[in-house]
Amino acid sequence: MSTQALIYLFVGLSFALYIGIAIWTRAGSTKEFYVAGGGVHPIANGMATAADWMSAASFISMAGLIAFMGYDGSVYLMGWTGGYVMLALLLAPYLRKFGQFTVPDFIGTRYYSKVARTVAVICLIFISFTYIAGQMRGVGIVFSRFLDVDIELGVIIGMCIVFFYAVLGGMKGITYTQVAQYCVLIFAYMVPAIFISILITGNPIPQLGLGSMVNDGSGMYVLEKLDQSLQLMGFGPYTDGSKSMIDVFCITAALMIGTAGLPHVIVRFFTVPKASDARKSAGWALVFIALLYTTAPAVAAFARLNFNNEVNNTSYEQAPEWFRNWEKNGLIAWVDKNADGKMEIEKGDPFKGAPDFADGTGPNGQRLLTNEIDSENGNEVYVDKDIMVLANPEIAKLPGWVIALVAAGGLAAALSTAAGLLLVISTAVAHDLLKKTFKPDISEKGELLAARVAATAAIVVAGVLGIYPPGWVAQVVAFAFGLAAASLFPAIFMGIFTKGMNKEGAIAGMITGLVFTFSYIAYFKLMNPDANVAENWLFGISPEGIGVIGMVLNFAVALVVAKMTAPPPAEIDALVESIRVPRGAGDAHAH
Repeated sequence: MSTQALIYLFVGLSFALYIGIAIWTRAGSTKEFYVAGGGVHPIANGMATAADWMSAASFISMAGLIAFMGYDGSVYLMGWTGGYVMLALLLAPYLRKFGQFTVPDFIGTRYYSKVARTVAVICLIFISFTYIAGQMRGVGIVFSRFLDVDIELGVIIGMCIVFFYAVLGGMKGITYTQVAQYCVLIFAYMVPAIFISILITGNPIPQLGLGSMVNDGSGMYVLEKLDQSLQLMGFGPYTDGSKSMIDVFCITAALMIGTAGLPHVIVRFFTVPKASDARKSAGWALVFIALLYTTAPAVAAFARLNFNNEVNNTSYEQAPEWFRNWEKNGLIAWVDKNADGKMEIEKGDPFKGAPDFADGTGPNGQRLLTNEIDSENGNEVYVDKDIMVLANPEIAKLPGWVIALVAAGGLAAALSTAAGLLLVISTAVAHDLLKKTFKPDISEKGELLAARVAATAAIVVAGVLGIYPPGWVAQVVAFAFGLAAASLFPAIFMGIFTKGMNKEGAIAGMITGLVFTFSYIAYFKLMNPDANVAENWLFGISPEGIGVIGMVLNFAVALVVAKMTAPPPAEIDALVESIRVPRGAGDAHAH
């Protein structure tokens, strides 16, 4: 069977599985739609949480960024995994004990204010749509290459699949679909990693293979060989970092704190029977996540080493088939600056912007580019970082079934997170805005219908963002984490651990953190991208890390405003006390 036929088979079977689960577990009540009825087993919830959180950014883009950033890419590993520890210890069990459906539900009740609830919904929608843009882009990239369609059409196909099981099944359908998606994505990630580790080092364990010798007779270790390869091309060593210490700290902290404040992750802990199960779920999720995250650095190093060996100084006429395949989709490009017919990789950009191909082909058979050439450097090869994991099996010449498996895994990763985010958006609109704020007398049937309509509208907006994304998948996701760190996390944290925080302080803090962080990101990434260099950043902190400053501003404004306004009522003190004290605990006694 051909590789393309295998891809259709694997992707088709995985989609049939997801849709079948959605039909089998379709939601019949608002509780099933919002929190899967509250009866999900901790292990199943941990697996679903891992799939929900390990998005296209984790599966498709993270290893690609590490492959090109080297040591600097470790911020994604440290931030995203460290954040899960914070979530398990600081938030998950307390929010589950609170016992409501959503994060805005907690904020609205804890801060006894419809305005606070509405501000939380606005923050949630900003975060979720920023995050979902990356997921839909990932879906489009996978479809464009493996199903041989345009990225735009790939996004639309992905929208249709998510629409079916998210709108029909709600959280109940999504939960069990995500359990299946986790199994698909982790198998798809680990199998090629093991194959490639054996090919390059002879070691079947990728995590150990990263520290092993290359089995090419050179006597060099993998990272040593990669350092040498990159330095010969004019790059800095792979194992050295170029980011400043403060920027590394802030990006890591923003990703870490943002993880603990992401609404689509937090809501997963409302789906288990009791508070202790929420902590167990977080522990299991960390185990399932660690399988992929400890493998990613090895995948990144192997991919970069293979890519350099296959492409650099190779004649375009002898370019491997995978290079031509990805070139068809505009995700790889070559411009012959010195007219020698060879593809040469050096530091810098080959031309201005992403590839813009004209009709027809050049003298060596390459597609004609209409981009303005960047003459400041000798680099001739453009590669979209998001393709490195997907192209890795092809570059390493692995069997067709492995390539098909990676295609199914990439789609599982992107679709699982997209579905979780869409549900969070629809729940916020139907439950928090409609039921709890503007139309409290709405029937359960009407609320369920509103949630499904909101999910449908959210899918359309997500598709537009996927077709016109503001950056690489992992970077777009990093902005969502920064927004979460600056807006929702402080309000949730203070809502649990400080009795004195009132509605005025929480509202002022959330607005301040969100507006500051969003404005900073929008200025450097959308309004004036040419100014996005370290010399222009505030305190030398990049847009990916600015969420930490937004968080500090949120805390500071909230505390100052709370001191200047009336304290919370007595019943709120009692609510906070009940959330923090374990159920069944007796009174404290002196000894």
